[in-house]
Amino acid sequence: MTTANVESDGVEFNPFDAEVMACPYPHLSHLRAQAPVVWSSVANAFVVTSHELLVEVLRQPKLFSSQFGRAGRQVPAEWQEQIDEVIAEGYPRVSVLLTSDPPAHTRYRRMVSKAFAPPSIARYEPAIRAIAERLVDGWADGETVDFVERFSVPLPVEVIAHVMNVPEAHLGMFKEWSDATASAIGTDITLDGLLASERSINEFQRYFADQLEQRRSEPQDDLLSHLLSEEIDDEDGEVVDRRPLDMAEMLRILQMILVAGNETTTALLGDMMRILGRRPEEWQRMRADPARIPVVVEEALRLASPNGGIWRIAATDVELGGVHIPAGSRLIITFMSANRDEAVFGHDAAEFRPGRDRIGQHLAFGLGPHFCLGAALSRLETRVAMEVLTRRIASFTLVGDGDGYLPSYFLRVPDQVAIRPHIP
Repeated sequence: MTTANVESDGVEFNPFDAEVMACPYPHLSHLRAQAPVVWSSVANAFVVTSHELLVEVLRQPKLFSSQFGRAGRQVPAEWQEQIDEVIAEGYPRVSVLLTSDPPAHTRYRRMVSKAFAPPSIARYEPAIRAIAERLVDGWADGETVDFVERFSVPLPVEVIAHVMNVPEAHLGMFKEWSDATASAIGTDITLDGLLASERSINEFQRYFADQLEQRRSEPQDDLLSHLLSEEIDDEDGEVVDRRPLDMAEMLRILQMILVAGNETTTALLGDMMRILGRRPEEWQRMRADPARIPVVVEEALRLASPNGGIWRIAATDVELGGVHIPAGSRLIITFMSANRDEAVFGHDAAEFRPGRDRIGQHLAFGLGPHFCLGAALSRLETRVAMEVLTRRIASFTLVGDGDGYLPSYFLRVPDQVAIRPHIP
């Protein structure tokens, strides 16, 4: 058993390097082959890249904790006081879904999982389809369209606003709040950036605290009223009491739903258009046979991995892949690497091949207790979007050769996808 470090394993890796964030895959391929568990001194964390080891981590929440805090990355001590002052102006950033462990995580998840189960989210399909149709209505044959700006951003923003039942006039604020939260995830963010992110979260909290108070007096058939009506078990030794969620808990749940339901679907749709723009024959196959769309979506989820990775904390001394990881150590588990692991998906794992074997083993939505709560909604949005797009657009070409992404190791969001659609 060895302790991984830069000197001992001969591998240096900085996940927040601009070159890595722009195109991580060659670096991750090297890590999977040479050091699937490697210490990154820059990230102050062990980086885990193989599919086998990610599964091992995800299935053992007692050993690998999700209580990694607001954004996972540690900040310099001299920053913390200023950050705490801004946070004190809002509600506490409590641990609920993403940053809690069983049994607390199980209790929180149980309360909201029914609202995001496939039978429940099926009722949103007509609204999703109407939004997608309206977004394409504004396109002209042969015009250059920034697909990110005019489709992959507004679609999930409008859908999650519909789920939360808030006025369309506030959609711009939704996107700003989501982007501000995401900006602190997986980037080499500055102090000013962190402070701006926390101030934006405070704005989000004030808005939804007001919305929740409105639901107290006038309940509606929506997610906010559902949260107000639910009770959670509070365990204290052998005594189990039930209580309503407090405001900080409800706001934290809504914040996580906003970001998870927005950024990752935006990323997936943008990457799908890049992929399909280079494979026009696949677009025609979907147009001829819409039943093929879910197969294409699953392969895009695997290859694009919009949620590139996430943090974990070693709850105790543990060995992972022959590497000793001391208690309290931070880990980055890298979904986008595991989803291109040749040991699972074959020698052509870096290629787009819908219908490949073992596609059900991709980790785009995670695994285990923290399997993505919004997976069914994301799949529904993407399927409906592709049904609308392939019906309305006979073909399209990519404009330019841009392959850029917003700077983050954790969220793989295309910065722009310019297309020129042929609309019959």
